[in-house]
Order: sequence, then structure tokens, then C-alpha cells
Amino acid sequence: MNRWEYANFEVLKGKTLREVFYSKKEEKISFIVDDQEAYHMSHFQDCCEAVWVEDICGDLNDLVGTPILFAEKSSSEDTSVEWTFYRIGTIKGTVVIRWCGELDTCYSIEVSFYRTFGEDTPPKT
Repeated sequence: MNRWEYANFEVLKGKTLREVFYSKKEEKISFIVDDQEAYHMSHFQDCCEAVWVEDICGDLNDLVGTPILFAEKSSSEDTSVEWTFYRIGTIKGTVVIRWCGELDTCYSIEVSFYRTFGEDTPPKT
């Protein structure tokens, strides 16, 4: 049984992460709070579109073990290539994740942020 729901990125503020990892193969970033709560950032690819993590500036390990002080999202208004920055930080440091995508009027390049519950939380890698 899939147990997940969409969430706002800002929900991470105040949470303490146990682990953060990026899967290049899946183009997915996972934010693990505990055994019963995890959040994920990815794009559900459709035919003939391209959406990817362009850059991660900072050390994802700086987000682990201390409360998240801020979690913010900002996007472009460009007409040829769209980008979205996700800024997240703790007292140890700030990480900026930049997603990019080529626009195509038939498809969405929106990055999904969602929460998984319980046994659907991915195992520690």
C-alpha cells in the first residue's frame, strides 16, 4: 500500500533530519526525519521532457542532526528554461538545490515534494 501525500517544502522548518541523500539515478532527494516520516523531492518524468537536479551547493550532511532553521523555494519566470531553487539550512550550514527543466507546453516541469509514511519510508542506504 502506497502511503504518501504532497507537502509544502516549508514543512521541513523546525524538523531535525536523521539523513539526507540524493539519488542521481532516480533524480530524487530524500529527507529522512525518522522511521515513520520521510520527505522526497523529485519530478515524475513524462515522455519527451527533461527535468533534472542541476546543482547542489553545500553539504547535505550539514542538514542532519540539528533543527532546520529555514526551508524556502523560489522559481524563474523565464520562457525557455525554468529553474527552481530550494534553500534549506541549519546552524551548521545552508544547502541550495537547483532544479532545471526544458519547457514544453504539453508537459509540466514542476518538482514534486511529498511525504511518505511508515513502511513506505525508504531504507537507509
